[in-house]
Amino acid sequence: MAAPLPPVERVRPGVWSIPVPIPMNPLRYVLVYAFETDRGMYIVDAGWNTDDAFETLAAGLATAGASVADVRGVMVTHIHPDHYGLAGRVRETSGAWVALHPADAALIPDRYEEPERLLERVAAILRAQGAPPEELEGLTYASMPVRKWVSLVKPDVMLEDGDKPEVPGWDLQAIWTPGHSPGHLCFWEPRNRLMLTGDHVLPRITPNIGLHPQSGDDPLGSFLTSLDKLTPYDSDEVLPAHEHRFVGLQARLAELAEHHEHRFEEILAAIRAGHDTGWEVAGHMKWSRSWDRIEGFMRRMAVSEAMAHIRALERRGILRAIPGEPVHYEVVDSA
Repeated sequence: MAAPLPPVERVRPGVWSIPVPIPMNPLRYVLVYAFETDRGMYIVDAGWNTDDAFETLAAGLATAGASVADVRGVMVTHIHPDHYGLAGRVRETSGAWVALHPADAALIPDRYEEPERLLERVAAILRAQGAPPEELEGLTYASMPVRKWVSLVKPDVMLEDGDKPEVPGWDLQAIWTPGHSPGHLCFWEPRNRLMLTGDHVLPRITPNIGLHPQSGDDPLGSFLTSLDKLTPYDSDEVLPAHEHRFVGLQARLAELAEHHEHRFEEILAAIRAGHDTGWEVAGHMKWSRSWDRIEGFMRRMAVSEAMAHIRALERRGILRAIPGEPVHYEVVDSA
């Protein structure tokens, strides 16, 4: 029997936390945050496009004294289905505007409309990193089942770094924090000193940072820079999209940066031991379960995360690639 969702909570006067279920996912739910205004509700993220998610969001808004029809704006932290998937259905119900960062908005056609060329590029990367031929097709198409949980919608509003979305009575500010996705946004709410971090900063787990055709050239380098970008904000509480709210933003930023430094050491040790393709490196990293128990999309994510670390080490001049198929990597002598 599945554990119950956390309760809908009033985080601060006028700010609500609404857990919305994610189907068949260990994260279980995404936390949607709703802001009350004299014109209606404005929400950060929306959830997956399932009937259960929509009904749960509607029930949560009802607890806050509103309905889906009262939503006037949806601020999407990033393009992944558990954040963006339900936004189109909310707009259909309420007429709300939907906002994204331009870098994530640009991903919509290849990701959700005509993904075949994107899948070809995914397969090419997997081959280059040494994925076995017998696993290649399954890994390439592993993400396709989630498309059904996305209500496709083009954004009405583009939010750039520093922009203030039109949320009457609030002074929310968008902070561009690329890494987990190229257009990931956090939101700073200065009245209550709240930092809404999406998937960028989570209280217990680390977000997946993977190198893939839509990630940008150095996603982990971007992520680490984005961690530094939040350091100046003296928040009273952090409102992430998963797990639970927490205090201590600066300490968590430091923990995340340190985690990735340990990952770098792990990868260098694997390559020095002769496991020198992206696939081999992933298979010799420590994950939450053994490599032989990681399958499908989770295995693809693990390889892409290994590759993001390899790419960051390349950019630091610590690793270099030896061209071929598969590509091999070696540690630069001075490293």
